[in-house]
Order: sequence, then C-alpha cells, then structure tokens
Amino acid sequence: MRRAASDIWEFARQVVEGLDYDFVGAQFGQAEGGPTLRVFIDRAAGISVDDCAAVSEQLSAVLDVEEPISGHYVLEVSSPGMDRPLFDEADFVRVVGQTVRVKTAAPLLGGRRRFKGPLREAGDGLLLVEVDGEPYEIPVAEVDEANVVPAF
Repeated sequence: MRRAASDIWEFARQVVEGLDYDFVGAQFGQAEGGPTLRVFIDRAAGISVDDCAAVSEQLSAVLDVEEPISGHYVLEVSSPGMDRPLFDEADFVRVVGQTVRVKTAAPLLGGRRRFKGPLREAGDGLLLVEVDGEPYEIPVAEVDEANVVPAF
C-alpha cells in the first residue's frame, strides 16, 4: 500500500487535525476488500475505537463531498500501531536506532529494493540502514513503503 496522493493526504490531514488528533499519514492502494484508504491517527493519550469511529465518520463525509477518489473504496482509520508506518524524513529521524523495514520504488545499486535492519542515521534526504552488518544509504525520495519493526 502506497502513500496516498497529495490531494487525498491533505483532505485527511485537515480533517484529522481539525478534530484535535495527530495525523500520522495516509495510504491508498489495493487491499483484500478492494481499493482502500488507510488513515493513521495518534495522540499522547492513545487512540480508542471511538476515536477511530469519530474520525472515520467525519472524514467519510468530507471525502463524499469533495470526491478526491473516484469509484468505490474502503476507508480504514486506525492508530499507527507497533509497526508504525513511516512517511517522511521527520518520521525516520524519530525512530533512529530502531529496526525498520524499507521498500524502495525502484531497485538501488546492486538491484536491492527491500531493506530490514537498524536505522543508523536519518537526515539530509538520506537514510542509513544496516542490513546484515552492511550499511545501505537510501534516499528518502526513493522510499515506497516503510515501517518500524516491533521489538518483542
């Protein structure tokens, strides 16, 4: 599932922040139930099912009026969870030192697209992910999907 288009991202961000939640990000793509818009919300006190329902109701109404997505789709609103999705450089900076899973839009040097390992550095448009003891420099602009790998 990929980051949602900028117009959908902005609609979701405005609704979520207007309801006094933190907007983590939005993804749009094919899921089991067909085209799906996933919106991730957060706040210091945590997220409940009621919070997700309130945001879902308001966001659904705005999306129905504005229609940035044509055709049928499923709307999912949830907390980011333990495997928090990472959307931009600021997200990566917050999780330096943790294990991440990164998939790039196109193969990087050596033909690799998937990386899983400790995030050693993040900044200036680059990520440094260590995979099996080898450091890989990944441009943030090339990241297609990324998330934190929960440690148990």
